[in-house]
Amino acid sequence: MQVVIVDDNPVNLKLMENLVRKTGECAPQVFQDSSQGLDWCLNNVPDLVIVDYMMPPPDGIEFIRRFRAHPLNADIPVLMITADHEKETRYTALESGANDFLNKPIDVAEFRARLRNMLALRRSQKALADRAAWLAEKVAEATEEILEREREMIVRLSRAAEFRDPETGAHIQRMANYSLLTAQAMGLSREEQEDLLRAAPMHDVGKIAIPDHILLKPGRLDEAELAVMRTHAAKGHEILQGSKSALLDIAALIALTHHEKWDGSGYPAGLRGTDIPVMGRIVAVADVFDALTTERPYKKAWEVERAVEFLRDGAGSHFDPACVDAFLSRLDEALRIRDRFQDAAPHAAHLGDD
Repeated sequence: MQVVIVDDNPVNLKLMENLVRKTGECAPQVFQDSSQGLDWCLNNVPDLVIVDYMMPPPDGIEFIRRFRAHPLNADIPVLMITADHEKETRYTALESGANDFLNKPIDVAEFRARLRNMLALRRSQKALADRAAWLAEKVAEATEEILEREREMIVRLSRAAEFRDPETGAHIQRMANYSLLTAQAMGLSREEQEDLLRAAPMHDVGKIAIPDHILLKPGRLDEAELAVMRTHAAKGHEILQGSKSALLDIAALIALTHHEKWDGSGYPAGLRGTDIPVMGRIVAVADVFDALTTERPYKKAWEVERAVEFLRDGAGSHFDPACVDAFLSRLDEALRIRDRFQDAAPHAAHLGDD
């Protein structure tokens, strides 16, 4: 343990250094110049400071004040040694942050007892800090385990929708990563980016509530069928809302709003502009771009240039212009994502949605 001894009297300094060394567990750092001792204490972490009161500036009181001003030194034990028996000096020292006192001339037995007590206090502080750090680590591990279970549940819920939706898991991975790119380009926080990446795959989970004869119908849907299909946004919100999980709440909002349009012509609520949550606006761009650039039973994949033109033409009407600009600014990365996540097999049925 690091014990700092500061005293302008070389005889006292040597005596205390020898007594500290004899403990067998301490490395004394001795300073006859109080300024040098203070500098060392402010640039290192001592376990105990023993400081004389009557010294050339800074004296013991000022030394303690400046030492305690450093936030890391608030709890480190300080033992003041003084020949001054006035109570006012002790009161001032206590107010400045001294923990205990020794009077000169130094009594060896008393010094050892005070030293032993101060070091025991410091060991307890360290043990408590280590315990707190251990507990924090265990809490972090338990929290991460809970989050991992939550993520697994979300993935499985997304896969449950896939079994009924003719879209593939590759589509979900692509559009989630497209959404992440857009969020990064728009300057969303790292936490928001992570939430979007995790929640976006559930955007169409409401399709598990759509009847098979509509969801799996080859060819175009009629108006009545289309109206039923469009209920999937509200159904998805209904499935996901009200959870204690913040991530599921975000997913519920995305499910509800990713078919809203910038000009208010979308569904289910006809929201307009920035009344549409930003994550819903981002997913709308990512979802449509992927739908356009991949093959479906009812259409061939569009060329990237044609899909880009569609996004640009729809900026300000279908899409938030800022989301379109952000996505297109990362288009090269988006195309690498498209190449990475490829469909395993051709789609077997019509998506049935606009």
